[in-house]
Amino acid sequence: MKKLLFLFLTILLITSCTNYGQLKLVSYLSGDLKEVSGVEKSNDLNVLWMHNDSGNAAKLFKVSTQGKILQKRVLAVKNHDWEDITSDNEGNIYIADFGNNNNKRKNLVILKIKEEELLKGENIEVEKIKFSYPNQTKFPPKKKDRFFDAESLIYKDGALYIFTKSRVKNKYGKTMLYKVPATKGEYTAQYIAEYANCDAIHCAITAAAISPDKQKVVLLTHQSVLVFTNFNGDDFFSGEVKEHTFNHVSQKEGITFKDERTLYITDEADKIGSSKLYEFVLKD
Repeated sequence: MKKLLFLFLTILLITSCTNYGQLKLVSYLSGDLKEVSGVEKSNDLNVLWMHNDSGNAAKLFKVSTQGKILQKRVLAVKNHDWEDITSDNEGNIYIADFGNNNNKRKNLVILKIKEEELLKGENIEVEKIKFSYPNQTKFPPKKKDRFFDAESLIYKDGALYIFTKSRVKNKYGKTMLYKVPATKGEYTAQYIAEYANCDAIHCAITAAAISPDKQKVVLLTHQSVLVFTNFNGDDFFSGEVKEHTFNHVSQKEGITFKDERTLYITDEADKIGSSKLYEFVLKD
């Protein structure tokens, strides 16, 4: 018993002394969200929608802004590898089932559901937006060409935008931007542009979000957030970029805007702790 008490106190001390830098810890998340990989703030309700990635049930969680699970909703589809979530202003939610670690998937899909049906929990219809990349011809391609994983999705003006995640050594920070319609169907994604972040593995892009006024796009990594502004149309890489580095490295995989200047960010649980919900204020 004394050993268990000592271990508990040690973990508590370590946790309480952890320096999250500019990140404000909002709450520890439930064990049900141990592998949380996506978070989206509801447009109409003061709640968050969250989900886990591959190896977990096809389940969405309605979570309070204090991190408490309020509802759980199971969808009649498979969670191949859910990696991000976004929404539009018409009450639709989009789930990015396009995680592709080995770059060999041919069933990439974005799931479209109505928030109203999620809240009721009955007859939840799931529409499928299937797509492929125009420049991928081999499944998998050679290791030097594995740029077809993705963990990031946003919605803007009737379209969905995918930011890829590089699996290529010394090019981990490279991301390519693609576009597909936000309607049911099967498409070849439209390539728009690419951006090169730093080359280390912690530079890989793990989530994306767009501000309520559509003037800022943010991309998340394990240790920073990249903010893109003053872009032309939907080439989000055409304008200015500013990087905000955290004094904290963890497996951060979820990001959404709380308001025009504040972000919610989530990370997955580590070996001795829980997944967490943070706030981060963008400063000029």
